Amino acid sequence: QVQLVESGGGLVQAGGSLRLSCAASGSLFSINVMGWYRQVPGNQRDLVARITSGSITTYADSVKGRFTISRDNANNTVYLQMNSLKPEDTGLYYCYAEVRFIGSLTSYQYWGQGTQVTVSS
Repeated sequence: QVQLVESGGGLVQAGGSLRLSCAASGSLFSINVMGWYRQVPGNQRDLVARITSGSITTYADSVKGRFTISRDNANNTVYLQMNSLKPEDTGLYYCYAEVRFIGSLTSYQYWGQGTQVTVSS
């Protein structure tokens, strides 16, 4: 019912910037929360940033002051502006959305396919 399509990943040198985007498509749903998670091989998938439909934001301590999450509700799109990138920011970034379908009280979680971010020294 819902697809999340990510873009914007790539290779960048330390200190550089990237902007990730994720667009949700489908029908008969509303999105309560969208966010970005990062996964490194051998580790769990950890929250980077999230934003509610009311634009309340949450950030991991490691990215506060450097990353900014924003949302275009009209287009069901979330962005992650990443500045002052560090090698430890490297990972596979997954878009996340918490969705409720019209007429349902059940929340569903959707994930994008992931976009790779690699920060070189």
